[in-house]
Amino acid sequence: MIVMGVDPGSEVTGYGVVETSGGRSRAVAWGTVRPAGATTFPAVLRQIHEGLSQVVAEHHPEFAAVEDIFYAANVRTALKLGQTRGAILLSLELAGVPVFSYTPLAVKKALVGYGRATKEQVQEMVKLILGLRGQEIPIDASDALAAALCHAQSYGTWLRIQRAPLRRR
Repeated sequence: MIVMGVDPGSEVTGYGVVETSGGRSRAVAWGTVRPAGATTFPAVLRQIHEGLSQVVAEHHPEFAAVEDIFYAANVRTALKLGQTRGAILLSLELAGVPVFSYTPLAVKKALVGYGRATKEQVQEMVKLILGLRGQEIPIDASDALAAALCHAQSYGTWLRIQRAPLRRR
């Protein structure tokens, strides 16, 4: 299974692609989309859309895991993040990639076992799980890889439940 994780941000959007097979996961790609030279916010959204569309076209993910907006410093920031997330969701929908949403709390709990873990703790766990010790991974990209790993773990559990025979009492 190939999962693309996305950590939305209007200034920096992180992405990570993970392949999971036989209970093992490996990082396929990671990075950030940093809109440059955009003079308007719609131009920023377009650059994010185009950047993520390129990643989708290159790696053909079967699923996408997008982090929900959890906290914003103020209303303006929340609106920008919401619009950014909308552009991301549209990019994935246009590419035909099924999207699943996870709260930062759920992602942290799935990876670290503690929903209030720091970004650095999540980053270290991502490196450990994916065998990337010593690699430079931007914090936004490690959050995206974490979302992808969270989905791979959650989806596997969901499939096992769906395939399990019903037990009657």
